[in-house]
Amino acid sequence: MEESQRRALRRGRARLVAALRVAPLWEPLEHRGVFTRPMVEEMQSAGSRGEQARQLLIDLETRGKQAFPVFLSILRDTGQGDLADMLIEECEFPPALPHPVDLRPVELDLHGEKCDKRCLIVLCACQVYELKSDPCGYCLILNNVHFSQDSHLSTRDGSDVDCKKLEKRFKALRFHVLTQRNLKAWDMVRELQKLAELDHCALDCCVVVILSHGCQTSHIQFPGGVYGTDGKPIPIEQIVNYFNGSNCPSLRGKPKLFFIQACGGDQRDRGFVVDCPSPRDEAPGGSLASDAAPFQSTPGNVDEPDAVACLPTPSDILVSYSTFPGYVSWREASSGSWYVETLDNVLEQYAHSEDLLSMLLHVSHAVSAKGRYKQIPGCFNFLRKKFFFTCK
Repeated sequence: MEESQRRALRRGRARLVAALRVAPLWEPLEHRGVFTRPMVEEMQSAGSRGEQARQLLIDLETRGKQAFPVFLSILRDTGQGDLADMLIEECEFPPALPHPVDLRPVELDLHGEKCDKRCLIVLCACQVYELKSDPCGYCLILNNVHFSQDSHLSTRDGSDVDCKKLEKRFKALRFHVLTQRNLKAWDMVRELQKLAELDHCALDCCVVVILSHGCQTSHIQFPGGVYGTDGKPIPIEQIVNYFNGSNCPSLRGKPKLFFIQACGGDQRDRGFVVDCPSPRDEAPGGSLASDAAPFQSTPGNVDEPDAVACLPTPSDILVSYSTFPGYVSWREASSGSWYVETLDNVLEQYAHSEDLLSMLLHVSHAVSAKGRYKQIPGCFNFLRKKFFFTCK
């Protein structure tokens, strides 16, 4: 395929994805040798009509010199001649000259007051995720408070406090918030799958928040697991993979954020002595509790790190953990968990001016200064760009 034809497909992609009727195209595309039957079936499995159209246009660029004129002919035969005319016009249009990217530093005025030090940020459009839709995406919160007696897991007092804070916060950040409470493991999986199966084409982002007891699990990519109210664990890795590019095509290239308030294990960290000790922030009235549960390893064929082939790393994903893998995560009945309370405060203070990774550093710093027992949140970051929330 000639470069001018590829350029026309790319320039016209937005209009084609919005208007292209793909159903009548499959048979003639196969019959005239542009695609094979397995190729057609793979494109049809891409998801919604828009996602099928998007995948068709991407794959069409790889199908040789005759693919473009045959595609135009099929468009006319199926009553979509206006799209064929648009592509011909795009072919005749000269390529745009590259514009120099303006990378001049920008001085930020945070909270209406000048910083003591100059705040210089170098950004261009290609370095930042776009959040233009309203709402900008779904935010699913799974809040497990009460657990079955057979699970031997305690009631998570304070979790409803966390849930209400996050509902309010993500609504203010222009998300459509969905909340589910006290779900068994299978019901949690079904809610996650339902969210992943939705059409996110018109949205720019997706957020999943899980508030539950947690544990260690065998893993390849993302450590840890969370419990349903029946005491059955779900690996974080399984949860994240419902939303990767293969399983959720309409979120390809879009940021997918996961916030996990659960223990990563059952170790308690007393910290170590430093020259300038962190301020003591003891829990009042002995109400401090953890989301810990014992490590459960699957008997038999347990994956060993050196025995498992690495999988491709999912892109555009960030998983924020309330605690370091293997350690407990602390929660108070009256104010909720240290992690969620701090995350909510940081989002309120900085969401209008700082990117997500910078805010998570604020969260880690503040949480690490709390309590006799220590806790430090962390994240697995596979975002390709900076992420800024948009506030109402």
